[in-house]
Amino acid sequence: MITRTRLAAGACALLAALAAGMAFPAGASAGEPTGEDAPKVDLVLDVSGSMRTRDIDGGTRMAAAKQAFNEVLDATPEEVQLGIRTLGADYPGDDRKTGCKDTAQLYPVGPLDRTEAKTAVATLAPTGWTPIGPALLKAADDLDGGAGSKRIVLISDGEDTCAPLDPCEVAREIAAKGIGVTIDTLGLVPSTKLRKQLSCIAEATGGTYTSVEHTDELTDKVNQLVDRAADPVVTPVATEGADACAKAPTLKSGLYTDREEFGQQRWYRVDVEPGQELRASVSVGADRAVNPSYGVLLRAVTVHGREIVRGEAAGNGRTDVLSTGLRYPKAESEEDDAAAEAVCLQVTNSFSVASGVKTTPGLPLELTVDVVDGPGDSDDVAAFGLGRGWWLLGLLVLVGFVAGLLWGWLSRWRFAIWRTN
Repeated sequence: MITRTRLAAGACALLAALAAGMAFPAGASAGEPTGEDAPKVDLVLDVSGSMRTRDIDGGTRMAAAKQAFNEVLDATPEEVQLGIRTLGADYPGDDRKTGCKDTAQLYPVGPLDRTEAKTAVATLAPTGWTPIGPALLKAADDLDGGAGSKRIVLISDGEDTCAPLDPCEVAREIAAKGIGVTIDTLGLVPSTKLRKQLSCIAEATGGTYTSVEHTDELTDKVNQLVDRAADPVVTPVATEGADACAKAPTLKSGLYTDREEFGQQRWYRVDVEPGQELRASVSVGADRAVNPSYGVLLRAVTVHGREIVRGEAAGNGRTDVLSTGLRYPKAESEEDDAAAEAVCLQVTNSFSVASGVKTTPGLPLELTVDVVDGPGDSDDVAAFGLGRGWWLLGLLVLVGFVAGLLWGWLSRWRFAIWRTN
């Protein structure tokens, strides 16, 4: 089991945030923002019989969804290609096999005709089953193709009724395809079981889960998610780490994705020129039920196996993504033609699962690599931890010392005056 001190964890988390937030150089060969293809959004709406329930602002859940959709359609950015898919909208019968196939594209993903889309939404009436899994599979097909951002927004008031096609497993399957689809989920009922299922679906693809109980909340959240799809995105590049440093792929600055088996090591190489600094961070997601004690270790080592620096983090079951990072500044060389240093990055995890839980495919891993110009001053290096913050710390210590002396002198003076009086 990987262990850590609180200080190390805090520093690693800070470095991970810094590394992940750094802008990549213009010559980056991976993870560059893409904007050539139009962003696509598929709104997936639950139209099952339970949507007749009147518990949202005095009206039915279906009425709230229709009102929210109409306002969202009015506010959708011109550059976004939007579609609407339904589940449970057409089959009112009791045959489970037929009901679990009840998903249809109400409005195709493409340039938005607001009048046509609103007319289609107006025809909806709560009808049948809740085949969330099949609807997500079809929605992923609706968005397939192109390199722009792709987002599914699922709105439901109940759990899937078509198991064993588990929606959470479906979401993991969509994520494993590597087509870059993010699934956000919104629950219309404050139910623990619904929250658990919708959270699992969202987390499998890096999306979000939100519980909404009012029409304006639903409108605002869907608008936010549609707008987010129009923002420039960084597309991770799929890579495959090796089981040893000597076999590892050489990476440039960028954002990469991989899969790592439980307890497995993954190796990657980065070339660092004299005077440059390597900043790296890694995030490993628990996209299935895992045991509550786990950790992630990121090490930078030389090709000969000597450790340079490490970052580590541990979890206790309360978070589904664990991240850590590191920095390695390489000193300037007096030789003009000094060769770059090959630095090996090792990613190790200590996740484990109970018996019966699938271990394949491996856990999703996201690696950020950034090679930048090194620090300008010799004291501004990662080895010092606080860098220039030591000046502030020294000043605070000095101020505290002087304040203590003054307080002691005043206390003695007041005590002397008291004795005299």
